Amino acid sequence: MKSYEEINAKIRAGKAVVVTAEEVIHIAKDIGIKEAAQKIDVVTTGTFGIMCSSGAFLNFWHTKPKIKMQRVWLDNVPAYGGLAAVDCYLGATELDINDPANTHHPGNFRHGGGHVIEDLIAGREVKLRAEAYGTDCYPRRTYEQTITINDLRQAFIFSPRNCYQNYNVATNCSDQTIYTYMGVLKPHMANIHYSSAGQLSPLLNDPYYRSIGIGTHIFLGGGEGFVAWPGTQHAPSDPRNERGIPLGGAGTLAVIGDMKQMDARFIRGVSVTGYGVSLMVGIGVPIPILDEDMLYYTTVEDKDIQAPLCDYGPDGYPTGEPCTLGYLNYAELKSGEVEFEGKKIRTAPLSSYSKAQEIAGTLKQWISDGKFELGQPSRLIPGDSSFIRKEDRHDNE
Repeated sequence: MKSYEEINAKIRAGKAVVVTAEEVIHIAKDIGIKEAAQKIDVVTTGTFGIMCSSGAFLNFWHTKPKIKMQRVWLDNVPAYGGLAAVDCYLGATELDINDPANTHHPGNFRHGGGHVIEDLIAGREVKLRAEAYGTDCYPRRTYEQTITINDLRQAFIFSPRNCYQNYNVATNCSDQTIYTYMGVLKPHMANIHYSSAGQLSPLLNDPYYRSIGIGTHIFLGGGEGFVAWPGTQHAPSDPRNERGIPLGGAGTLAVIGDMKQMDARFIRGVSVTGYGVSLMVGIGVPIPILDEDMLYYTTVEDKDIQAPLCDYGPDGYPTGEPCTLGYLNYAELKSGEVEFEGKKIRTAPLSSYSKAQEIAGTLKQWISDGKFELGQPSRLIPGDSSFIRKEDRHDNE
């Protein structure tokens, strides 16, 4: 058994043994689980993919005279101003007010909240526009200014649902091309899309959330962040395979981090043809090797992880009824082609495995250099269904 205190003391002394979730697989095969658990202190994970339930809280300096911002736009993208005088929340999927959306289907969705968040983190200029009804203490009614992130008093990512533990694999059984948040899916199951880092993905390396909870210190968007709460739609009671890996979405995380520390290489606005805009988010979670079981779970491989193959055609996912056609593992999916019911189907990722590797490697370096310590959670993420009312449980939406 090891404690967080012991591991952090080794990190501060520069003596911690840190490996990535890829490296630990080979180490455990060479020397065994027991010896690997004694030798290794931390296993780092990483994922980089589209995470729609993301956004940012922004606080502007007070104007002269002061204004109580009722309606706020950033580069023509509406932000929610119903918080306080100069606070707003910018959602990643909010559209530019001039975007034609799907008026001419499929729409291109060239600009939205995710792009503005990326622009701010990258230090680019953004046009702020605000309107107000005016009060005795906040008399100003309009305000316009070109700003950068340095002009903001505070700017932090607060995402209600990131880092899905597992996720649907999408195909299309209909006879028409469809445009979804899982990308463009061709008719008659001509292609399959998936979105996960598989064996590098954070919650798949700690499937029962034994080390992840409120206060867990994480890599977020190129900077430091924290787990703030279980994410929305957290569903830990999803069925699991013999290795404890959920066969559906299961766990999610709500995360928070300072945008001024972040790097736009790990936070990217994205346009999804025919669907909308979103944000690609890079997250890395360090897994402390507290005992042999923790080490065992971090040795999960792509072949051990099954994900549900779902029909996103008009008679499947959109109806809200069960749409699972079967299960595929990530070794199959990452090969570029799978065989399903006698048919060979090309596969493609919507997430970046190379970025996930970079995130896990960067986090490993931070910890090895003594720049990043583990955060012992004050409350672990719930591992059973008690956190969710029965009527609120859904499949991966």
